[in-house]
Amino acid sequence: MVVYSFYIFDRHTECIYSKSWLPPPSASSADTLPHPQSSHPHHPPTSTQPLPPTAKQSSDNAKLIFGTVFSLRNMVRKLGGLDDAFISYRTAQYKLHYYETASNLRFVMLTDVATLSMRNVLHQIYINLWVEYVVKNPLSPVEHKGGDGVRNELFELGLDQFVRGLM
Repeated sequence: MVVYSFYIFDRHTECIYSKSWLPPPSASSADTLPHPQSSHPHHPPTSTQPLPPTAKQSSDNAKLIFGTVFSLRNMVRKLGGLDDAFISYRTAQYKLHYYETASNLRFVMLTDVATLSMRNVLHQIYINLWVEYVVKNPLSPVEHKGGDGVRNELFELGLDQFVRGLM
């Protein structure tokens, strides 16, 4: 199982936390990288390794993911009634898992397509990590207005260890 990324959205549709786990570069990819032997000014050396996303790209990705989740959740509720719940959807490249709390926090995880339902995992992240390290922390703000995200080192370390334990 591979986990690509994880997002938390608050009730105001703001992305208050995002984390991406990029796959480590394989040893065979080092053989395919072009070597900068020529220093021709019109042809700078290129790399085939993916670059980490910038802050703007991450923000845009979070907005796209929330828009997708919001639209699919509304479509499921209109077609299936209020009792039906949107849990996940799959494309050819990834699977999106969704969990919504009673306080309208939305947890989204992107994994590879072969992964089974991660609803219980998202619930465990909410109960064991979010509640313990963020909600019960008296220094943590209740609302994350203006794009202020979660800055809690214990939550981040716990989440990273938990997700890496799943991989």
